[in-house]
Amino acid sequence: MKRTEEETRRCPKCGQTEGQMKNGRNRSGTQTILCRFCKKVYTPEPKRQAYDEETQKHAMKLYYSGVSGRGVGKIMGMNKANVYNWIKKNG
Repeated sequence: MKRTEEETRRCPKCGQTEGQMKNGRNRSGTQTILCRFCKKVYTPEPKRQAYDEETQKHAMKLYYSGVSGRGVGKIMGMNKANVYNWIKKNG
């Protein structure tokens, strides 16, 4: 027997599987769900919002070749804080 979409949803706060209803979409376009019992709004399968490893390596390569963090951010169209965080994390 195949499970319906509503049966597979489970509220992360109260654990209920019944009473879960669609509640629009969040800013990234992912479906949000509202629990009718505890009124918790959650995203069942959130999107991962991160740059891929190849982009990170390219940014770090630019930084280590002499381009400033701000410059790397401008060139790659990202926030300079991302570049500095990757430098601190990966050395």
